[in-house]
Amino acid sequence: MAKNKHHKEERTFVIIKPDGVQRSLVGEVIKRYEKIGLKLIGLKIVIPKPEVIETHYTIDPEWMRKTGEKNIANYKKKGLTPPSEDPLEITKIVLENLKKYMTSGPVVLMVWQGAHAVGIVRKITGTTEPLTSDVGTIRGDFVLDSYVMSDTDGRAVRNVLHASGSVEEAEKEIKLWFKENEMVNYRLVQEAILYDVDLDGILE
Repeated sequence: MAKNKHHKEERTFVIIKPDGVQRSLVGEVIKRYEKIGLKLIGLKIVIPKPEVIETHYTIDPEWMRKTGEKNIANYKKKGLTPPSEDPLEITKIVLENLKKYMTSGPVVLMVWQGAHAVGIVRKITGTTEPLTSDVGTIRGDFVLDSYVMSDTDGRAVRNVLHASGSVEEAEKEIKLWFKENEMVNYRLVQEAILYDVDLDGILE
C-alpha cells in the first residue's frame, strides 16, 4: 500500500467465470463481498477473447512455472504420475484448458475497493480447488468440482471465480480489463462506520 493511500483505497479484481454466470450465482457473489463492507466500483459483462485470457493468466511471469510445479506436486501427493515432469509443459495444457473454459460464455468482471480488499476477497472466495475449500466460502458452499475430476475429464477446474492474489497483481489485472473511466469513485454511507476514526458522525 503506497504511503499516501489509506487502506480503504485498496482495490482487487474478480471474475465470475462462465459456470458462475450460468448457475445464477452473480447476485450471491456480490452479496458476499458487499456484506463484509467492500465497495463495488467497476462492473461489466463480456465474452472474453482467448488472447486476453492468456495475457490475464501470464501477467505474473512466474505463473507458468509455479502452476506447473503445483500441479506436479498435487499429482504426486495423490500417488499419481504427472503427465510430465516439466512444469512449463504441464502449464501449457492448463492454459489451453483455461482458454476453452473462460471463453465458453459470458463472464462478469468486477473491481472491489476497501480495506484489505485482496485478502478479504480471497478469504471469502475460498481456495482454488472447490473440494478442499472451507464451508462458508463461496467455492466451499456452491461448488463440488475437484482437481481429480477435472484432470480425469481433461478440462479446467470449474470454481466459479477468479480473485487477484496480491495488490500488485490486482492493479495489473484491473488495467487489462478496465479503463479508468469505467470505474466510479463514490462514497458509501457505511464507510463512515467502517473508516471514521471517532465515529463522530453518528449523532449529528
